[in-house]
Amino acid sequence: MHYAVPRMFHAAGKLERFYTDIYAGQGWPRWLAAWPEKICPAGVRRLLGRTAAGLPEKLISSYPFFGLDYFVRSRRAKDQEATNAVHIWAGKTFGRKVVRDGFGGADAVYVFNTAGLEILSAARQRGLFTVLEQTIVPRSCEEILLAEGHQRYPGWEAPRLKSPTAAALADRERAEWSQADLIICGSEFVREGIRQCGGPVERCRVVPYGVDSNFAPVQRERTGGPLRVLTVGQVNLRKGAGCALEVAKALRGVAEFRWVGPISVSEPACVELASHVDLTGTVARKDIREHYNWADVFFLPSICEGSATVTYEALACGLPVVTTPNAGSPVQDGADGFIVPIYDVAAMSRCLRRLYEDRELLHRCSRAAVLQAPEYSLAAYQRRLLAALSSLAQSHGDVK
Repeated sequence: MHYAVPRMFHAAGKLERFYTDIYAGQGWPRWLAAWPEKICPAGVRRLLGRTAAGLPEKLISSYPFFGLDYFVRSRRAKDQEATNAVHIWAGKTFGRKVVRDGFGGADAVYVFNTAGLEILSAARQRGLFTVLEQTIVPRSCEEILLAEGHQRYPGWEAPRLKSPTAAALADRERAEWSQADLIICGSEFVREGIRQCGGPVERCRVVPYGVDSNFAPVQRERTGGPLRVLTVGQVNLRKGAGCALEVAKALRGVAEFRWVGPISVSEPACVELASHVDLTGTVARKDIREHYNWADVFFLPSICEGSATVTYEALACGLPVVTTPNAGSPVQDGADGFIVPIYDVAAMSRCLRRLYEDRELLHRCSRAAVLQAPEYSLAAYQRRLLAALSSLAQSHGDVK
């Protein structure tokens, strides 16, 4: 979320140090800023976006060569098994580097799932308060959901087989739970996943996210034509790409669909999807607003998320959202959008058709999203997160 957590901690005067793998404002990545924008490769543009205004460089420690190694290993991974192995290697390597460089004057640490076990363990040994953010449902739950997706849409992605590395990632998450005094979940969907896995749900707190103020509604004067439906995120089965194709087919002539994000499905699936959905590919973060401005409705048929920040962005832009409970979104069903079961193509199509046929309903949902926009702000997210931390930190001792 563009370094939202360290930015919020710094704004509250609570950031001792921010550790990350690669940061465009430090080391060799800063040299890339001299690359002319017109010929700058997409990957370099994305890397150059890894900066955070207002976050002092003196508080940031990055490992750019490790980050480059991580990127190269990820690109070379040929299947899910190899990708999982890279994630395990990266989590362990990053954690050891952080522990080596120390916690300074901190009395608490905040880490993210599968990348925090070594840090949490070392912090607990030193008596620090430990916080883990579980950014998505536990890996074991994710594997079950994705396996169903592969059965429904064979050939769209490489088969997901039971693998030692997937089990190792799930075990790593469980070990992190055991070392965390507090587990932050972006949605009830994530907390319920931890419950289903037998995790310490009593230490979980649901803290919905928020987005920057540069996401804001624009005046939409369109009164006719097809409904403009936008999806943002990686084009894959986890995000519901198969459902999106079926819905687009069902609403041909009623709605036009655009999907913004990197494409991760097989070539045959991509060709079929592209015949019904405009696939833009990867777009620089600074250009994403124009796509939200184009749309009438936001559509995210995800089968597995944590709390999809694109739904917060869409709502902040005044777009009604049609999504699933598994997206972990803040959508209020029937008010600023609709929540439908995963894989329920008929219900998804019905909601979008209603918004096409009843423009007053469309405008009413849009107004409701705008009215709720302050709850989706970074300031509101900061209040929620700090409140959750203080509620348990008090029992831990004098945590600042």
